[in-house]
Amino acid sequence: MFGRRSDGKKVKDLQIIEKAISYFMPMRIDSVNLYEQAINVENIDKFILEEKRKSKIHYSYTELLIAACVRMLYLRPKTNRFINDCVMYQRKYISISIAVKKNLTDDGEEMTLKMYFTGRESLPEIKKIIDDEIEKNVKPEADTHKTTKVAGLLCKLPNWMFKFAIGLLKFADKHNMLPRKLIDASPFHTSVFVADLRSIKLDALYHHLYNFGNTTIFGTMGKIFYAPVANREGEVKVEKQMMLKFSLDERVCDGLYYSNSLKLLMSLLSNPELMKEELPEPELTGKALKKKLKADKKAAKKQRKLDKKIKSKEEK
Repeated sequence: MFGRRSDGKKVKDLQIIEKAISYFMPMRIDSVNLYEQAINVENIDKFILEEKRKSKIHYSYTELLIAACVRMLYLRPKTNRFINDCVMYQRKYISISIAVKKNLTDDGEEMTLKMYFTGRESLPEIKKIIDDEIEKNVKPEADTHKTTKVAGLLCKLPNWMFKFAIGLLKFADKHNMLPRKLIDASPFHTSVFVADLRSIKLDALYHHLYNFGNTTIFGTMGKIFYAPVANREGEVKVEKQMMLKFSLDERVCDGLYYSNSLKLLMSLLSNPELMKEELPEPELTGKALKKKLKADKKAAKKQRKLDKKIKSKEEK
């Protein structure tokens, strides 16, 4: 309420167009831009095989795409913004939502997982977070995921009450009154939503951005295909490629910033070895530095009191 949210901090000092654009296009579906890019996956396949041989770690295309998204969101923080009720917020965390099925059948249970990252994780660390979340929720004997639990409770309501409950949730979200637990359980309140359509043998498609929640980017990857590619000398060769398609909320940053961010994403995905190392902690300046120094001073004072108390007990 009053501009405060558990998942985002209000962005101040916006340029005129940055502030005005959300009033011209108040709905997320109004402001969607579509982007597609075919990438050569031969280097990705080579990396996956080498890592499997060297370190016995088997990476999937989905894990590499998630890792590239996480790294991009950290290095290009404007892509991790969202608009709520015409106000721009910087998301307080990096999260990725994915839809998975417990088994690939028409009747297989589908659930949506939401994973959290700092953005500085190495590729192996990101894989572990993904594997742990899937292991915890997708196995047949696993407990129902919290997102599914919340949805299940709502679906038990009569139709008229269910409609009222959804309307109430939308109203609460719009006015920053949605409880943190519901935001944490919602896959629609996330930095990026990813769908791997390769697993069901479909081409990539443009997915809409949900008006409920605040997802700014939705990305899909399609099945592998082979395409002729000509070099500068006019020589044509056949490349193994994969299509990526993104739906982007254009209000959070300008075209140049998005362009450079997507170029970084494609570079990271095409060269996964760039993500093997953990990123260092950023240098703190200004208010952030003062806040850390104040916290360190407080912690040191608390430790001194504790040491003094322990010493007095020992003397007795």
